[in-house]
This record gives sequence, structure tokens and C-alpha cells, in this order.
Amino acid sequence: MRRLLLIATTGIACALAQGAPASPGLCPVRQYGAVGDGKTLDTAAFDRAIEACAAAGGGQVLVSPGHYLTGTIRLKSNITLLLDAGAEIAGTSDLTQYEAFNPPDGNPPTSTSSPWHRALVLGVNVENVSITGRGVINGNKVFDPQGEEHMRGPHAVLFGNSRNIALRDISIRDAGNYAVMLEFTSDVEVRGIKVTGGWDGVHFRGGKDRPDRNVTITDSEFYTGDDSIAGWFWEDTVITRCILNSSCNGIRLIGPAKRLIIHDCLFFGPGRFEHRTSRERHRTNMLAGILLQPGAWDRTEGRLDDVQISNVTMHDVATPFSLTLTPGNTAGRIEVNGMTATGVYRAAASIESWAEEPVESVTMRGLNLEFAGGGRAAQAPVQRPHVDARELPVWGIYTRNVRSLELQDVRLNVIQPDGRPALMMDDVGRLELDAVHTPPSDVPALALFEVRELSLRNTDLKTSVRGAPPAPAK
Repeated sequence: MRRLLLIATTGIACALAQGAPASPGLCPVRQYGAVGDGKTLDTAAFDRAIEACAAAGGGQVLVSPGHYLTGTIRLKSNITLLLDAGAEIAGTSDLTQYEAFNPPDGNPPTSTSSPWHRALVLGVNVENVSITGRGVINGNKVFDPQGEEHMRGPHAVLFGNSRNIALRDISIRDAGNYAVMLEFTSDVEVRGIKVTGGWDGVHFRGGKDRPDRNVTITDSEFYTGDDSIAGWFWEDTVITRCILNSSCNGIRLIGPAKRLIIHDCLFFGPGRFEHRTSRERHRTNMLAGILLQPGAWDRTEGRLDDVQISNVTMHDVATPFSLTLTPGNTAGRIEVNGMTATGVYRAAASIESWAEEPVESVTMRGLNLEFAGGGRAAQAPVQRPHVDARELPVWGIYTRNVRSLELQDVRLNVIQPDGRPALMMDDVGRLELDAVHTPPSDVPALALFEVRELSLRNTDLKTSVRGAPPAPAK
């Protein structure tokens, strides 16, 4: 049997097999000097434990029950940060104790300032890293008067230029900015986590030539003041079996994405945590359930394609679904299969292109949407949206500049009578409506403007037509 070598750090040891540095090590942070009393700064002890574990070729850094006050904990490759039940890592209020990721040049303005990328738990240029266990990462509401909006401080967890990352079962509370930030990071599993408070829950950003790829977010709960899940330049993303409660949007895509799946998720408002940066004091109303708006915030040119949304349920949202294209962006195939929403209080579901190119193909099946209603007939033309859902001259579904649109098995209802049409289609190449139903009304349910090919089946919608009359479908 090989003799055990005790690697001493400040007189405290982690046991590793001599001559086998690649074997996994177990490095409890308390053996490296961590106190865990909520008063002593334990950053250096975490650093020593992580260094020793990395030197052994990787392994587990064990955080046993306690309240560990720290600045930035910098992770290394092949490390698992294991938070026992009862363990809490809490951010220090001393902003000088935080380190940051430096993103590549040429990113949109919100990503260029290094202090904006500070984090309590930070991984840069790492791979094969996990944060797991039943413990808590507490951002401790560490705000910065010099930060974005004169308040945003460090993110709770940030990975930059990294791959093969897993976050499992942990809770993240009261982040000074985002709970989880992923930048130029791929092959990520987020499973079974719970986020409460702070701004965005999971926010990931890639680049035009380097998107975040293969990100899965599953079986997780988000109770956030800002968007629950957001970001730009995604490829091969799956969001499934999640609960999303927000005082902003549930899922907000602000840049291009390809092969995005959203399945079996619950969205509901109002938010349990206020939207801190809103002009409206203590605002908690939830905005859109799913908001796809590439290029609406910063110029993020590219394509949105192969989006599949299925089996989602929403309650008390401003709008269930909104897609908006801006110049420089294109959209291919968008499918919604199974969406139920009640208590929609502000705006119709919408699919709009304000770019030169139309949205190419939209299919929506199995929709059951209930709106507050109570609106009056509107005469003003529809204006290009900014970044949030806005009222429209239609209460149910609005489309603009779409090449091919199919609605099948769709039921739209209003709580209060409404003076607007239920559906409005403007500049649509091919429109197919099959089993689309709306409540009785004196107002024509379907308003058509420049629809070039029309097919109506299994529906008795009263229709008004303006512009070029639609050609019969072949």
C-alpha cells in the first residue's frame, strides 16, 4: 500500500495518494482554514482548497454546513464545488473583494465594462466544473452605486470561455445582478436549481461567430425580479420542466438563436420579487411569458430558426408570446404546439417582422388563450414595438409581414367584451386557419390586410378584408 502524502497548507492537510496526482481528491474547505461563521472572510481558505484539489488532478471541494462570507471564489478545471445541505456561501459587501471576467472585444455595449462581469463564484477558461449539492449561494444583495443603473453589483455565478459546466440542485438567492451568467460557454447543464430574487435567473451570451451551444435548463424554479431566462446567440438550447415567475419576462431572447426548444414549462405572475429598476415603484406584474426579439436591445444581427415551443401553461402575463424581428435579423421556422394561457392582461400574442425579410414560417396548434378584453376599436396604425409587449388594435393574435402562417385548433376568449377584432393579419403571403374559434361579437373576428392566399376550414369567423383581396388557396 502506498504511503499517504499529506499536502500541508497553513498547517492543514488534504489526503491524496502519493504518486497518483490524477486521482480525485476530497478537500473540505474547513481543513484549509474556512471558519463559516458569517463574519470571517473565508475567500483565502476556498482558494487554498481549490488549488490543492486542482493540483491533485481534480476532485471535490466540500463545503460543510456553515455561513461562509467570501469575495470571489475562483474555480479551476475538473473541480466539483459540493455544497452540503446547510452550507451557504454569502457575498461580502466589500466590492474590492470581487474579480471579473474580461469578455472579448467587439461585444455589445453592456458587455464591455469589466466590473459588470464581477461574480461571487467565477470560472474563466475552465472545463469539467460542477457546482452541486443542497446548499445556497447567497449574493447577499451586494449592490454597487457605481454599477449599471447605479445599483447592479456582482453576479452570483459566472462562467466565461468555458465548457462542460453543470449546476445541479443548488439554490441561488439575492444576486447583486444575474444569478447565473454564461458567456461564450457551451455544453452546460442546469438542473434542479432554485433562483430567488436578484435580476435574471440564467442569462447566457455568445457571439456572432461563437454562440453558446448545448445548454440545457431543466427541472428548475425561477422567482426573479428581472427576466427568468434571457440572452443572445444560442444554439441547441433546451428549456424544459421549469417554473418561471418573474416581475419582467419569463423567457426573453434578445439575439439570434437556432434550435431552441421550450417544453412543459409553467409561467405565472405576478412576480414574488419586485423589479428593482422599474420606474414604477415596487412593480411586480409579469410581462411576456415568451418574448423573442433579436436585435431589440443591441445590434445582434443573425438568424432565429427552428424554434419549438410545446405544452406550456401561463397565468397572469402581459402577453403569452411575442416575436419581433428588427433590421439585420431574419427568422425561419417557428412552431407552437400546445399553449394554454389565462389572465392575459395587456396584449395579443404577436408575430411581427419590421425587417425587410418576413418571418418565413409560423405554425401554431392547440392554443387556448384567455384575454382580459375590455378594449375599444383602434384607428391608429400599429407602431414598431420597443422592448416590451404593447397594446394592439386586436385582442387575440396579431401578425405582420409573415410569409406562411398556419393556425390550427385555436380557441381565443375574452373576459370582458372587446371592441377590437380577435385576429388581425397584415401582409401575409399564405394564411391557413383550421378550427379557429372566438366568442360571438358584433365586431368581425378576423381582420385581413394584404393577405395574398387564404384557406379557412372548420371555422365560422366573420371576416373583414382591406387591401388586396386574398386569393383562394389551391
